[in-house]
Amino acid sequence: MKRLRRHWALAATVAVFLLAGALTLHDYGITWADARHQRAIGRVPLDYLAGDGERAFEQLVAPYDRHYGAAFEAPLVLVERLFGLEAERDLAFGRHLLTHLFFLAGGAVCYALVYRLFGNRLLALIAAVLFLLHPRIYAHSFFNSKDAPFLVMFTLSLWLVHRAFRRNTLAAFVLCGVGVGLLVNLRIMGLLLFAAVLVLRALDLLFAGEADHRGRVLLTAGSFALAAILTFHASMPVLWTDPAGRFAEMIRELGSHPYTVFNLFRGDWFYSLDGPPFAYAPVWAGITTPPAMLLLALGGAVALAWRGIRQPRELLRNGPLRFGFLLLALPVVTTVVIVLLENAIFHSWRHLYFLHAPLLLLAMFGLHWLAASLCGRWMRAGVYVLAGAGAAVVIVSMVRIHPYEANYFNALADRTTPERLLVRYDVLYWEHAVGDVLGDVLGDHPSGRLSLDLGHPRKRVLPSRADRVRFVLTADFRSGQPNFSGIRDTRACSAPLPAGTYVRRLYANTLYCVVDPVAYFGDIRRAARAGEPLVRSAFDIHRDGRTLTYLRDGCAPEDITTRFFLHVDPVDVRDLPGYRRQFGFDNLDFHPLSDTLGNSGTLGVPRFSTGAARIDGDCVATVLLPDYPIARIRTGQYAAADVLWEVEFTLDGGVVADEPPDYADARRAALATAPLARSAFAVYRSGRELTYVRDGCSAGDAAARFFLHVVPVAEGDLPPHRREYGFDNLDFSFAARGSRVAGNCVAVVPLPGYPIAAVRTGQYDAAGSRWAVEFAFPDAGR
Repeated sequence: MKRLRRHWALAATVAVFLLAGALTLHDYGITWADARHQRAIGRVPLDYLAGDGERAFEQLVAPYDRHYGAAFEAPLVLVERLFGLEAERDLAFGRHLLTHLFFLAGGAVCYALVYRLFGNRLLALIAAVLFLLHPRIYAHSFFNSKDAPFLVMFTLSLWLVHRAFRRNTLAAFVLCGVGVGLLVNLRIMGLLLFAAVLVLRALDLLFAGEADHRGRVLLTAGSFALAAILTFHASMPVLWTDPAGRFAEMIRELGSHPYTVFNLFRGDWFYSLDGPPFAYAPVWAGITTPPAMLLLALGGAVALAWRGIRQPRELLRNGPLRFGFLLLALPVVTTVVIVLLENAIFHSWRHLYFLHAPLLLLAMFGLHWLAASLCGRWMRAGVYVLAGAGAAVVIVSMVRIHPYEANYFNALADRTTPERLLVRYDVLYWEHAVGDVLGDVLGDHPSGRLSLDLGHPRKRVLPSRADRVRFVLTADFRSGQPNFSGIRDTRACSAPLPAGTYVRRLYANTLYCVVDPVAYFGDIRRAARAGEPLVRSAFDIHRDGRTLTYLRDGCAPEDITTRFFLHVDPVDVRDLPGYRRQFGFDNLDFHPLSDTLGNSGTLGVPRFSTGAARIDGDCVATVLLPDYPIARIRTGQYAAADVLWEVEFTLDGGVVADEPPDYADARRAALATAPLARSAFAVYRSGRELTYVRDGCSAGDAAARFFLHVVPVAEGDLPPHRREYGFDNLDFSFAARGSRVAGNCVAVVPLPGYPIAAVRTGQYDAAGSRWAVEFAFPDAGR
């Protein structure tokens, strides 16, 4: 009680934050990741430990989440089971509350560490408040059960490291090892702190005077390492069957995580597996961290560097200055590591939120140095008042943008130019906090079913089950229900929108907009009809800037529910994303319903918005084209094995003269040579193309999808996201690559330009493989 009375200000601060979190818990919504993390990272390891058989083990070693430890997620699941939480909504918000409570505990740990460093309760309180008041991390502390807990555990581990080196006892280093082992369990990047402790202990060994002191250093270092390794191994069931092999996989995935996306950074896109630019993490941290903390952290770094220059030997000895340099080194070393390993990070610097702890502690070094360098009690008090004022400014900013704190940008980013942030940086990755938009829609439509493509998890934020079941995910063009479109690609919201659109904006940028397609596409249809189409076919195709509009008068519902293919040839192949350059065109195939005003493209490239509507019996679909110079476009529709219609044209309206492959000529040329392999289809080679031929085939023979796996001579020729598999996956449908000629089936498939060692190909359907062949590629070494 005496200690609690001494630190009453911390208890009061945590209580205020706890009350604020309880009142705003539901405002941060439900993300697509909640159910996935609860199952894959939390429930599956518990099922495996409970002896739930081979199926649990297969899920345990499944891709994507297999190397995330369950040290945080498993306790969440245990609490859910203890309280009998089963409904999806209850599970999600229960997880959010527990994650936020853990975050608040991190603020208390930060307070304890700063108090240990400086012995100043006021400075420690400022540190705790600033720890909790990072707008982005505060919002993530509700719905992000990976990055926010890792930050807290990293802060706790720093406290344990400082405590261990200060006490220099065996028990302290063992406890530190347990903490660091759990840290590595949460994210493999925790190995940085593990390595740092061993480096610092090696320095202690160099400066150890007596033999018994050297023995103590070696004993404590070995005990730390052993405790960390055993804790990590015991808390990671995925390691139990093959510790060395699984751990090697974890290290490899630092640079090639199987979950791959594209990042928008300063207006340019880069593939996550290609590794981030060196400036990626520093710039993201710089434009999303409150300016007061950035200035204080810079001041702390300068003060530490100056002291290090003046007292270089102190950097090698166990003391406050060396611990400060550890804090200074962590952000620098981490940035270098992720660039050298081409670490697959995405969506801002959220994978590096753990660096908020060392940056904040550097800021406290700066604040302490500034206060100590001033003469006079009132001047020193003024420094702390200014720090408090900086915290107050952050609170005001968070209140103004609530519940979109996860999209906070400071004044270093251009927040005043309309839609500027949307075209330069990733904004909405988690698709959270949509409850107020849904409430607006419900308020204007008190009864009936509503089509709204915001996804199933997001509508669970609504408290009423009756309201939740009113939303369906797919528009029914045969019914009279209001068919709204939730635009998840925020760049699409910047287009001119009709009156009555439900919009949520942040700064000068549109985060969410929900439109009525009848009004939205009605305007598009009228504008298209006012001009001449680029080309006429089953759908007339019009162009307005970067937007292609597909228009068909008097169409049936099925005409707008069939998948479209759209292949774009650039003027310069270097404008293509890296993984498409070997093919020479961008594949922007889309489905008007599943991609309604959402994201289209491969691997989640949020560049091309699509949408469709059926208005008064007419069908309208739109596509946003890439912004590089385009040479020509091939587009059409296909269903099962049949191409329903297709056209090829340039953007100036001219139809491309050269025709698609002449399949009759391709068949004759193939039959004049020896096949590479024979099966249901004979496979021939012509230059850099494969030709598949089956005489006397039926429509059913071409209905099954073809698989085509190409093994290169050099694995480095593969796209980065395919290297872990060792082959390129070029699977295709007959509709896209083939044709029936006089009762015979012929398909022509281009191959990559790199040297090929072998090819595996065949057909498969829901029942499994229908046929398969494998053959060495002729002239593989050339």
